[in-house]
Parts: sequence; structure tokens; C-alpha cells
Amino acid sequence: QVRLMESGGGLVQPGGSLRLSCAASGSIFSLADMAWYRQAPGHERELVARIRSSFSTNYLDSVKGRFAISRDNAKNTVFLQMNSLKPEDTAVYYCYGLFNRNTYWGQGTQVTVSS
Repeated sequence: QVRLMESGGGLVQPGGSLRLSCAASGSIFSLADMAWYRQAPGHERELVARIRSSFSTNYLDSVKGRFAISRDNAKNTVFLQMNSLKPEDTAVYYCYGLFNRNTYWGQGTQVTVSS
């Protein structure tokens, strides 16, 4: 059983930065494809950024150039560095992992961008 634990959310002013972390336990992290999704009130959950076991990445168009996903396999952790945050980035952010064809989700962390 894989557990994903997010941290790092909070309240930030427009233009500010936050770094989300997701620690994984219970499986071979280096072989997993990891991602961050977000869901705002009244909206569907959407993929924000993905990093594969190969370290290749892809991003939602609206966050390109502002967000960066990375991973530290030695610490079983994936990160999402968010810069130049906008009010429209406000959402619950979820960590996602694909381990050996099984999908797992974290509990979510709230990110609020507001002055």
C-alpha cells in the first residue's frame, strides 16, 4: 500500500511563491510516475504537472514558466515549486502517483492566492 503525504500549502499574496512537497511510502518511488493535480470550487480536477520515472515533465499551459515539478528519489519525494502565483491558482492541490499500474492520491493541500 502506497501513502502520499502532501505539505506546503497555505495563503500567499499574488506574485508570491509556495513549494509543495509530497512524500511517498510503501513502494519503489524511483519507478513511479508522479504528478500534481488541482481542483478549484466548481471546477473539475486538472493535471498541473507530471514527472515521469525518466524525469521527463509536462505542464498545464497556464502554469508553464511559473511552476516547476521535480523529484528526489533518495527522499521518495516530489516537489512543486510555484512562482508568480495568481488568484486563479487557488485550489486544493493533490499529489498523484502511478506505482506499478496502480494509482494513488494524497489527501490534498489548500493553496489560496489572495491579497
